[in-house]
Amino acid sequence: MDYKDKAKTAADCLMSYKKDESGWKVCKKSNDVVVSWRPSSEFPGNVYKGEGIVSGSLEKVWECLKPVPNGRRVKWDNNVKKFELLEQISEGTSICRTVTPSAAMGIIAPRDFVDVILVEQFEDGTISSNATNVTHPSCAPQSGFVRGFNHPCGCICIPISGEPNKTQVFSFFQTDLGGLLPRSVVDSFFPSSMSEFYSNLAKAVKSLKDL
Repeated sequence: MDYKDKAKTAADCLMSYKKDESGWKVCKKSNDVVVSWRPSSEFPGNVYKGEGIVSGSLEKVWECLKPVPNGRRVKWDNNVKKFELLEQISEGTSICRTVTPSAAMGIIAPRDFVDVILVEQFEDGTISSNATNVTHPSCAPQSGFVRGFNHPCGCICIPISGEPNKTQVFSFFQTDLGGLLPRSVVDSFFPSSMSEFYSNLAKAVKSLKDL
């Protein structure tokens, strides 16, 4: 499997979602984020988009979001219980395993996901983390976890001109949770968990000392 090619395709996919504003339907609004959805072209489910402004410099926001083992995200993101590096492909590309806790009052059992992740930086300061599902010889499905599959997903952090202490954050999720979950459970889980993601990210950024 060409991991680098798959990661780059996922990154290009995310940028196309950000640029294409057609077909999105708003499903949740809060002070922190607007969450929208549209049918996914990758699998028989939906792709969800979160868009919000986080109070904090891009450096601080990225410090909380960057996909690294023992990083800050495991501490503040209620949907990430464990994050393991399986293989470093190159400086910006890695294969990782993410473990998520049970959710929706126990209806959604613990999951694990194996993804190739590409971090990209752009001339305007934008940083993105892009992921999609892969298989890896060191990580077969394990008992106690339902193996889920992330289709192109991730976060894009964009500096706001003239506002160095604010960052625009786009997030995209399109996840096949696996198992035999009712569609209604999945459809209600993602909008609320994404709203919680933004409010917890804002708190995590606020708690950081100056970088």
